[in-house]
Amino acid sequence: MRPLTSADPAQFRRVMGRFASGVTVITAAAGGETRGMTANAFMSGSLEPPLCVVSVAHRARMHSHIEKAGAFAVNILAAGQEKLAFNFAGRPVAGLEVTFRDFHGVPTIVGASGLITATLSAAHPCGDHTLYVGAITSMSADNQPPLLYHAGKFGALVPLKEAAPEMPAFW
Repeated sequence: MRPLTSADPAQFRRVMGRFASGVTVITAAAGGETRGMTANAFMSGSLEPPLCVVSVAHRARMHSHIEKAGAFAVNILAAGQEKLAFNFAGRPVAGLEVTFRDFHGVPTIVGASGLITATLSAAHPCGDHTLYVGAITSMSADNQPPLLYHAGKFGALVPLKEAAPEMPAFW
């Protein structure tokens, strides 16, 4: 089999949209400006050392901003925070007030369910995106249920009634 050299954008989004993911807002401060970008292309990178990875399109304003900042935050959104997701996806929400908390020079969003701050450790080209690897400097989380994204729509987690099997230690 040969890899595709191109794909129909609508089909690509439809197929990739079948994967349910959490919703984050990536934030960074550089040159006196705080910026944020909604992203679901986020993942843990490594436990030892603690690393995370975000994927940012070359055309996104956040692309060069992360490089200038040298550090970023991953704000994991909770169910009910759809307005924040829309706002940072380039669809400003009238009357929405976003409160940032500076954490050692990195802006974080007050009220996010989980917060990760990281210094930029590496940048890897990946087609029309760049994978930014962050060396984690701090983490915190609360017990709010997550905001989810699936098939172009926001949703919330509905726990299974059955107890989930215990995960292996390497997870």
